[in-house]
Amino acid sequence: MAAASSDSRSVTAPRIGVLALQGDVREHIRMLVASGATAVPVRRPSELHGVDAMVLPGGESTTMYKLAGIFDLLEPLRTRLADGMPALGTCAGMIMLADRIEAGIAGQQTLGGLDVVVRRNAFGRQVDSFESDIEFVGFDTPFRALFIRAPWVEKTGVDVEVLATVAAGPDAGRIVAVRQGNVVATSFHPEITDDDRVHRYFVELVDSA
Repeated sequence: MAAASSDSRSVTAPRIGVLALQGDVREHIRMLVASGATAVPVRRPSELHGVDAMVLPGGESTTMYKLAGIFDLLEPLRTRLADGMPALGTCAGMIMLADRIEAGIAGQQTLGGLDVVVRRNAFGRQVDSFESDIEFVGFDTPFRALFIRAPWVEKTGVDVEVLATVAAGPDAGRIVAVRQGNVVATSFHPEITDDDRVHRYFVELVDSA
């Protein structure tokens, strides 16, 4: 039998977990699978150990924080993030990944991982939801972003790359997507659009981590 080529490699899809306590879990799983990943819901620490990366979905950040504590996921998630696990946070997930929050509830904590200050509900209430075309670093054409009770990034650390800002209107220039190392966050909800480029961007990041 001929020896296998030294160039041959088995290629496996990255296994990405989606925090499944509250929020747009199914929508993220659908996008991740379409982007070439294996996607699984994560509700307990034992499930977290089996994934290469995590997505923190849109939803209600205060509810997610409380449920993560009830399900004993806060410290395991913090540990994995501190150890370099790739993560994507969208809307509420961005708040969860921020090192610091403005306009949070009393005692609200985060997982950390992004050297940013994020203002909760910065764009207003549910009735103030809107769509906007944004220029996202690395994308050939604008991304049609949907903002629902969205945060924005008020300050960034020196190691944080700004990926997108609001282009026009009274909030022009506000930061709505960032990356620091293996951690990416958006103010908007890419999971409830038909455009999978943000998820493909993240899956490629996980592949290269």
